[in-house]
Amino acid sequence: MAVGALRALWERGLNVPGDVSVVGYDDTAESALLIPPLTTVRQDFPTLGQRAFGHLRRLLDQPEWRATTVTRPELIVRASTAPPGTSAQTLRQALRTVQDHLTRWPDG
Repeated sequence: MAVGALRALWERGLNVPGDVSVVGYDDTAESALLIPPLTTVRQDFPTLGQRAFGHLRRLLDQPEWRATTVTRPELIVRASTAPPGTSAQTLRQALRTVQDHLTRWPDG
């Protein structure tokens, strides 16, 4: 979805990350190869799969068993994000830019 967002923003003439920051999820292999390289959240899928299997196995033996498991994803910062502007004027300008692009777009 983030790749589609990058494309749509590019088609509308918006600059990533100058006008809009984009963050993806799952840190797919192509994330680092995009222009700009995509900031993304990385998950440890092998560990998540092992935990899920362990929970299912335990539920088969003890149907009343309940547990909460917390995982810690990792933020991989690349070039598709920038710090937000600090002033209200910067925010107003950013909103105006997005609104201008949306109203000029045939579908928007």
